[in-house]
Amino acid sequence: MKKAYFSKRIWKKDIHALTLVEMVSLSELFNCAKRFVFQTLVRQRRWERELHKESIHLVVKKKFGVNDYVANSVVRESQALLKAQCELNKLYIKQTDEKIKKIKKKLKKERSFLTTLRKIKESCIKGNIQLPKNRKYTIHSSGLVSLELQNHSLIWTNTYLFEHQYLDVAIKRLKEKIGRLAHRLFRLEGKKEKLITHISSVVFGSKKLFKHQFTKKEFAQDHSSWRELFLAARNKQVLISGRKDAASGNFVFTYQPDTKDLHMTSLRGKVVTFPNVSFPYGQEQVTNAIFRQRNCKDKKANGKPISWSVEDHGDYYIIKCLIDVEEEVLVNFSTSDGVIGVDCNLDHFAWTDVSKDGNLLESGTFSFSLHKKTTGQSTKILEAEAIALVDWAVRKNKPIVMEDIDTTLSKTGDAYGNKKTNRLKSVFAYRKMAQIIESRAQKMGVAVITVNPAYTSITGKLKYMRKFGLSIHQAASYTIGRKGLGYKEKAPQVLRHHIGRHHLPYWKQWWALNKKLNVRTEMFYYLFNLNKPTQPIKLTHKDLTEKERKHLQKAFA
Repeated sequence: MKKAYFSKRIWKKDIHALTLVEMVSLSELFNCAKRFVFQTLVRQRRWERELHKESIHLVVKKKFGVNDYVANSVVRESQALLKAQCELNKLYIKQTDEKIKKIKKKLKKERSFLTTLRKIKESCIKGNIQLPKNRKYTIHSSGLVSLELQNHSLIWTNTYLFEHQYLDVAIKRLKEKIGRLAHRLFRLEGKKEKLITHISSVVFGSKKLFKHQFTKKEFAQDHSSWRELFLAARNKQVLISGRKDAASGNFVFTYQPDTKDLHMTSLRGKVVTFPNVSFPYGQEQVTNAIFRQRNCKDKKANGKPISWSVEDHGDYYIIKCLIDVEEEVLVNFSTSDGVIGVDCNLDHFAWTDVSKDGNLLESGTFSFSLHKKTTGQSTKILEAEAIALVDWAVRKNKPIVMEDIDTTLSKTGDAYGNKKTNRLKSVFAYRKMAQIIESRAQKMGVAVITVNPAYTSITGKLKYMRKFGLSIHQAASYTIGRKGLGYKEKAPQVLRHHIGRHHLPYWKQWWALNKKLNVRTEMFYYLFNLNKPTQPIKLTHKDLTEKERKHLQKAFA
């Protein structure tokens, strides 16, 4: 496993002038060669033919006059970038498919509503208004026509006003909306076709900064200042790949752990030095990797390459050391004592301590707030709670069980959804939560087991929430923990005979029950009692809303 360790800031004022000159020369040549190789690879894929008779490695050596080590790093960096772009392109295609799916669904809904309004309009013209039963329109005996909306109601004194003040306006707006949706669908289908057929390139220095030369007033008036910034961004980083047969793991960079000096062999063969290169988080690992490589006798068989990266941040450099780190072997994978089930939510981690027999021992939450927090603040907040969660698992000597969720596509294509829901979705950084927990768990020697997330919340809500007096999220974490132990959650006896088709798989039975019991979460404490399976479900409970009561009576008729 590769790990990168960051050095402290190496201020340019503390570096010898010759080192700065050689570093600038290497950075410009390295990045120029990298852009040339990448564009060559892109053109070869587009034109489906080789542009050079020799290998790209030899072409770079001859064209830019660099040695084998720099040429090899340039080619590998370019190939890695092209591969990353291809993988990113696949993700863009999936996201575009998701957007197309959502827009088609929205179009179908709007066209159906347009058809309904047109039928009402036709009935008004004929003089016998007919209002659909599935819409909240009402015509009263006095001649008033009303429309009940979520927060207010609209009233018209007669059908003429209803037709011209509401129907005509609504039909016109709906046609315009459908036209915009159809145009967006057309654009997305064109975008998908382009993503499939076109091999995209890359703007080195970032597309955002490139556009600033036209969009920012100060850069439009002073193009030279923009060019200086853009070139600095294009030539910011130099990454030299390691070689396992090198004495220190790299032929260009050599690190001295005793003096903490990093020596670099420049393009002209001169050795220059970066003084006082220390790693606040990983100095021991870097030192061990250097000494291990130096003491390795058969380097071709057992040597480990060490890569070095130098990033220019204006007044200072940041140096990164990329080394191979062996994965922690003392990881607790044993579930013989039970597991800790974890359910990640928008504002807390819900956890449950589950015994080896699948019984509930204790449960709790680690709360936090990500509202109006920056990315950096969110990361720090999640790290603090992840440390507390993993430390709890260490004290219990149990592995952690989490859901295997990918929210990349679920956050795509909701432009026409509920604004509040979309905002909550965007704040819910599940991938970041999972990565932080896994990283901390690996450091502390705790295994993280992932399970299929299907129906965990539904199972916890219907089966365990009232039984143990838990919140819905704690009940879900309990279900996740039991899933990690290999238990299958069957429907409780009080609900089993309400499943329409008993031959359904056990996990599909929860889908059928959830569809029937579509009521507020808190009502599950009053509708039925798991400990008394012979009692019927209370379909007419006093706290049920009229809508919930009608739904239950229809579902359990």
